[in-house]
Amino acid sequence: MAGSRSFSRRERVAEQIRRELADLIHSELRDPRVGMVSLTEVAVSADYAHAKVFFSSLAGSEHLDSVMAGLEHSAGFLRTELGKRISLHMTPQLHFVFDQSLERGAQLSRLISEAAAISDHGEHPEQSDHPERSERS
Repeated sequence: MAGSRSFSRRERVAEQIRRELADLIHSELRDPRVGMVSLTEVAVSADYAHAKVFFSSLAGSEHLDSVMAGLEHSAGFLRTELGKRISLHMTPQLHFVFDQSLERGAQLSRLISEAAAISDHGEHPEQSDHPERSERS
């Protein structure tokens, strides 16, 4: 029953690629530009020829270009080493994509905290004379 499987082969391969790349970046990669990188997801094409590798970085958005350049520069090495670790007919080309979800989540958390602080100080948006103002935010 192919429909009852919880994970497709492509999803399992993508997760294995993510784990192996994370280990390679942590243990084998010597590029100082790629310091604080976390791989959040890998999406593999249907023919397994390409893999989008989503990453986040603690280096900050001002260093994102440098981190991206380091990852792209290391893509050939990472692909070669990945090919030694996993058994696929063809090792996919790696395409790195910055994952903004963690950054957005932190920003939303900050905004929620600010809103809660304003609310705690007695300013209640529901007391506004203009209901359309609360709908626009």
